[in-house]
Amino acid sequence: MEAKRPKRMTKQRKIILEELRKLTSHPTADELYEIVRARLPRVSLGTVYRNLEVLSEQGDILKLESAGSQKRFDGNPEPHYHIRCVQCGRVGDVEHDGEVVLPSMEHFHCEGFTIHSQSLEFYGLCADCQEKLEAREAVGL
Repeated sequence: MEAKRPKRMTKQRKIILEELRKLTSHPTADELYEIVRARLPRVSLGTVYRNLEVLSEQGDILKLESAGSQKRFDGNPEPHYHIRCVQCGRVGDVEHDGEVVLPSMEHFHCEGFTIHSQSLEFYGLCADCQEKLEAREAVGL
């Protein structure tokens, strides 16, 4: 099987990557599209989607997928943990003291599957959703 060659870094792809790497919010493609339009007013949403897929396939960014949620993108492709708010879907990085250690895939087996990748995600409430919950509880709702 022939290895895929990296795709050329087009001007649009470069700007999308630059804008994503400025963020820590792990935006959806739609959110990033709105940001990129400030620099590329004529860019289409489809172009942003396609380039995010290419950048993800090449390992330049991370694509964060969770069942029932929109894909989000992370400009930091290094292994690290994420936390997702169970209320609003916001995603953030988990601070970790020391080296990030993911379990070795060679120790896991699943009948009928070949494991290609892994991720570890934490779930909780973001500060905004926690504040709203506490406000509702304070008024007895």
